[in-house]
Amino acid sequence: TPQGRSKKKSRKHQRFMERRTLLEQKGLLSPRQHLGSQTPVVRPEARSMLTKAGGIMAPRCGKVPKPKQVVSSSLSPSTSPDSIARHHAMLLSQGNGSSKGVGTSSPLLRPGKYVAIDCEMVGTGPQGRLSELARCSVVNYEGDVIYDKYVQPELPIVDYRTRWSGITKQHMKNAIPFKAAQAEILKILKDKIVVGHAIHNDFQALKYFHPKDRTRDTSRIPVLNQRAGLPVGASVSLKSLARHLLQKKIQVGCKGHSSVEDAQTAMELYRLVEVQWETELACSLPPRPPSPVTDPTTDSSQYMDDRYWPTDLMASSL
Repeated sequence: TPQGRSKKKSRKHQRFMERRTLLEQKGLLSPRQHLGSQTPVVRPEARSMLTKAGGIMAPRCGKVPKPKQVVSSSLSPSTSPDSIARHHAMLLSQGNGSSKGVGTSSPLLRPGKYVAIDCEMVGTGPQGRLSELARCSVVNYEGDVIYDKYVQPELPIVDYRTRWSGITKQHMKNAIPFKAAQAEILKILKDKIVVGHAIHNDFQALKYFHPKDRTRDTSRIPVLNQRAGLPVGASVSLKSLARHLLQKKIQVGCKGHSSVEDAQTAMELYRLVEVQWETELACSLPPRPPSPVTDPTTDSSQYMDDRYWPTDLMASSL
């Protein structure tokens, strides 16, 4: 009867709509453009998961696999250091440390490539005016200490500068010679991105020059000054930046600075603006020149031809 056909059609339409709703919830169908349309728009990735069932598209038996969660490769400049660390960990776990998955060519994906350094100096030479290394501390990306030793300067110490350096005569009893310390420290810094505050002073004390594109000086990061509400071009102390941006008091008291604390603070400041600063650097720093490659089309035997000889040799051979 017409009434029976109408009920059958109604149930069929109801099942169709239920299936459609299910597929839309699973993300296999695009949302309907307008209510009058009853033809589902099937996404390409869903076609392989659907079969015809009485003229109606229905999902195959079995569970639909959930799409893998993909972590964005960019973070907001306001992202906290802890969030960035977790972001790195997730990217590295997805990439499994290999070329598959997320690429690891960007330094942002390799927190193990970052260290922060701080050195304390004492006065040597005439009237103690020369600055020589007396302590060096290096911390990793998380702020854990990976090197911290007292160093015996090459010249006799005239001024310990204890009020600033925190170095006393007692510390020099177990200090290692400068050359030994230098070799150990440079081994750590090799191929690393090195963070520090007014870091040129630390490199000078180490008698070392680190590549500019792998150096991050927190005294020269305009973004930090901007965040602290200070003039962008001003040279702001580590103590001041720590107070404004980290709500942290450092270099207090009369026992001098702690090179470990200063290195950790520099790393914290760097991580605070890491994403934004690295993005700006990528646009401003020139690319590293490629290694010279020998042209395979050049045949060295051609240089035996007399047309490449100097004119004086040509004259003598005639």
